[in-house]
Amino acid sequence: QVQLVESGGGLAQAGGSLRLSCAASGRTFSIYDMGWFRQAPGKERELVAVITWSIGRTNYADSVKGRFTISRHNANVTVSLQMNSLKPEDTAVYYCTTRSSRLVGYTNWGQGTQVTVAS
Repeated sequence: QVQLVESGGGLAQAGGSLRLSCAASGRTFSIYDMGWFRQAPGKERELVAVITWSIGRTNYADSVKGRFTISRHNANVTVSLQMNSLKPEDTAVYYCTTRSSRLVGYTNWGQGTQVTVAS
């Protein structure tokens, strides 16, 4: 199992920035990729951005491309999500996640952190 601890989030004004971080512990050698999903009230959880651990390949939701940047930090097994040009529609609970292979679903989840963007 991989344990995930998120930090960051909070309240920002539209057009502002926030940064999320997620630290992994446990069986971190099993991580294939790591990243963020989000879930807004009344909506399904959706992918925001993920990054593969070995070569750093990234995948972003179309809605955040050009505004959000995901990065990984091998030394302490952490990923960060820099969120710029925030919009009210970015308001959601953001969840850190990992999986062990591109052939399986995301099974490890953090507790979630609230991001609220005021207009």
